Amino acid sequence: MAKPNYAFEKRQRELAKKKKQDEKDARKREARAADAAPESAPESVTEIATEPTPAQAGPRVHLRKSAE
Repeated sequence: MAKPNYAFEKRQRELAKKKKQDEKDARKREARAADAAPESAPESVTEIATEPTPAQAGPRVHLRKSAE
């Protein structure tokens, strides 16, 4: 009798799980994109903040000054 290949079966389960999660994420992205782009936006709305907020700007990097 042939011995079962558990590693192969596990890998197949992991691939199926990842594919399902990717499909779910794609559906969520599509739903967010549809909600974010309203079909008829009022023209009186203006962009207030043109600079990114600190949360959007990313991490700050402090460089050391060389002692020359």
